[in-house]
Amino acid sequence: MAIARILKEYLDYIEIERGRSVATREAYAQYLGRFFEVEKISDVSDITEGAIRDFRLYLARQDLKKSSQAQYVIAVRSFLKYLARQGVESVPPDRVDVPKAPERQIEILDHAELVRLLAAPDVRTLKGARDKAILELFFSTGMRLSELCGLDRFLDMAKDEFTVRGKGDKVRLVFVSKEARESIKEYMAKRADADEALFVSVMRGKVIGRVTPRSIERLITAYGKKAGIVGKKLTPHTLRHCFATDLLENGADLRSVQEMLGHSNISTTQIYTHVTNRGLKEAFKAFHDRRRTAE
Repeated sequence: MAIARILKEYLDYIEIERGRSVATREAYAQYLGRFFEVEKISDVSDITEGAIRDFRLYLARQDLKKSSQAQYVIAVRSFLKYLARQGVESVPPDRVDVPKAPERQIEILDHAELVRLLAAPDVRTLKGARDKAILELFFSTGMRLSELCGLDRFLDMAKDEFTVRGKGDKVRLVFVSKEARESIKEYMAKRADADEALFVSVMRGKVIGRVTPRSIERLITAYGKKAGIVGKKLTPHTLRHCFATDLLENGADLRSVQEMLGHSNISTTQIYTHVTNRGLKEAFKAFHDRRRTAE
């Protein structure tokens, strides 16, 4: 069976039947396309365990992180699962092991750094008021960058909450803090345009359309420097990390944080449990070997 035809059918399947985003479709097309190109696969019969093994060796010799290598292997395995589901004879997907990625390390801001970052924008201008609202909303909701960029201006925040559509087209509820609500209100009071986007790009004081993910990444980096935050890579996802760790530090349970972040699997949320280790350290200091200390 020609590989180009079955690949298109597979990509249509994950987008239509599995509800994956266009971005996910494009990523899988890239991963599989590279596999087919490197191993010179033109027909399903060309996919063998040897070809997969050679491709994994090829990936290991490239300048790719373990997590990136894993994405290629996951795509190949997913494709094999589709072939099996369609009754097409090929390598059994359970013969392909996904490489174990190293434990993910996250970087967060301490409280003082976070306070300085949130206070960095000059709210006297439209752009500054917008940026303040963006930062506060990120920290209040833990939204992903794409979710925030996609928000429209007519949000019903009467109950300090609204729904967002996230990964896999899943809808979840997010909550708005008093600070975020007030920042959005002040920002919208400065808007004189009719653009439907909540957050817009501003050039020389004029609105030129919906804000782009790249512009938000740049502004967060800029405010990090203004706030004197050094030695840390500051991104929109950093504020998502801060949102999650803030909840855990203040007593929220892991399952609730999972729901608020929109994680499908709680194992993804468990990267934040390093926060609870601070409590373990305090317990150690308070209770370990108290009898000898008292002597």
